[in-house]
Amino acid sequence: MRFGGIRKTSLIDYPERVSCVAFASGCNFRCPFCHNPDLATGRAYRDAFEEKDLYAFLNRRKGLLDGVVLSGGEPTIQEDLPEVCRQVKALGFSVKLDTNGSRPRVLEALLEQGLVDYVAMDIKTDPHRYGPLLWPKAEAEALHESIRLIMQSSIPYEFRTTCVKPFVDEPVVDRISLLIQGARRYALQHFQPENLLDPGFFRHMSPGFDDRSMARLMAVAAPRVQSCIVR
Repeated sequence: MRFGGIRKTSLIDYPERVSCVAFASGCNFRCPFCHNPDLATGRAYRDAFEEKDLYAFLNRRKGLLDGVVLSGGEPTIQEDLPEVCRQVKALGFSVKLDTNGSRPRVLEALLEQGLVDYVAMDIKTDPHRYGPLLWPKAEAEALHESIRLIMQSSIPYEFRTTCVKPFVDEPVVDRISLLIQGARRYALQHFQPENLLDPGFFRHMSPGFDDRSMARLMAVAAPRVQSCIVR
């Protein structure tokens, strides 16, 4: 498994854990608002490293870190992901997976084998509106299946939506919150305008939501989930 970089210490990426974040290189989505374009396209990072480097780093951080976040890019497109999870857990760390939910069979295997301890799934927009711009091979059914697997699992989880126009508005949040009704946590995230995959896409619009608009989106979703936050 090839990684594009690592955040050596984080207090915010893994709830209730001091973690590091390892960023898998490559993604099967092409979201224009992605703020990790090099990771999304699989371009070489200056700080790229291999699995063995991750394990060596974790051996040095025993007693200082509680968990490892496997993020991206999209980790589930990497064939070695299950073995990486297994090795990280064998070193004594819990594993959080950040995923776009596009590969439910990979997710199912990880959950069944107890290889992940927390899952965060990004829901970009209404699953029926992903293609062709966000996901060239868009399969709404795959996203629905990942949502079902996560909500039926016994581990902590969250769903996340980056609030960016024209992909997100109040009707979209309404439909998403119906899909995840009863979910433990739903996070609505502010759009970050820096370092985008396709900045030209937003040239003639204001894609972000102000605090008042984010509060309205939260008001739409909050009644349907156990916890709804804005970050």
